Amino acid sequence: MLTRAPERLATTDQGAGMSMHDLVNLAAAQAAPGQPGTGLVALDAALAATVGHRLFTVLVLDEARGVNRRFYSSRPEAYPVAGEKPIRRDSELYRLVVQQGVPRVCRDRQDVVRAFPDHDLILSLGCESAVNVPVRWDGRTLGALNLLHEAGHYGEAQLPALSVFAALAVAPILRILGEHGR
Repeated sequence: MLTRAPERLATTDQGAGMSMHDLVNLAAAQAAPGQPGTGLVALDAALAATVGHRLFTVLVLDEARGVNRRFYSSRPEAYPVAGEKPIRRDSELYRLVVQQGVPRVCRDRQDVVRAFPDHDLILSLGCESAVNVPVRWDGRTLGALNLLHEAGHYGEAQLPALSVFAALAVAPILRILGEHGR
């Protein structure tokens, strides 16, 4: 017996879900030329339409150089592409996202201030919550999807959908790592 797949694959606490249409569009973009940029732009659009964000960035770990490098930003005027931050191996972000491979959720302004050295800039963009989602392949963290929004926007309900998007970010990030000899 054949049954039709549900239109909504995941539901967030904001009521938005990830539709098969969103996944089909993202898959088509990843198959198109112009990678990794084409895939990352489509990932941004899919995340904006489903989970929501005011700021979305993609960081790639460069363990050899000891930096996280920004390869995509939805707001490049505030967070330019190619920006780098030193990897802080003693940080909560590194422990959770890189070592343990689990997302870190900052639910409110206090969490953002505690978690981000650049919290003044983040808050100036109207962002008072964040989620950092590990992009993992073959047992290791390659980078992270970072979404920021108004206070209270992110919680446990979005993590299943975000894990799917993180899996769909593996190909673009592997391409970035390959192009940069990492």
